[in-house]
Amino acid sequence: MRAKNQGSLPADVVAKCDEVHGRRRGRILIAEDDADFRELMAVGLQADGHETVAVSNGIDLLKALAQDRASDSQTEAFDLVISDVRMPGCSGIDAVAKLGHGPGVPPVLLISAFADDELCARAHEIGVLDILDKPFDVDDLRLFVNQCLAKRRL
Repeated sequence: MRAKNQGSLPADVVAKCDEVHGRRRGRILIAEDDADFRELMAVGLQADGHETVAVSNGIDLLKALAQDRASDSQTEAFDLVISDVRMPGCSGIDAVAKLGHGPGVPPVLLISAFADDELCARAHEIGVLDILDKPFDVDDLRLFVNQCLAKRRL
């Protein structure tokens, strides 16, 4: 259930994702309480053409998803949620548990420096896609996100 460091992004994955989804590759919601790390992830994903929305806690994650669902605008729904596990107010895993899973709920990637077997089991129970262990290289995150979105669209 844990993502492994997989190296640089294969050109065929990038090309296939672009081919399937055009120029806008994905709309990603990032929830991370560390402002510098949140910005680093957003910039890395934007470099691959993704649109990112970044929030600092689980409560704002839930608000962003609720607003996204209620929106009458032309904005497309989130394709993926990336959330830290430990955040103030509402943890990432608690926020994901409140989301549920099923139609209309984007897949979730959790990130954590404290992943253990109990966390992995709970994440699996609530439908989390995977857990990426911190620290990780942003290129590893980019690879994981691009592969995930390419698989969803094929």
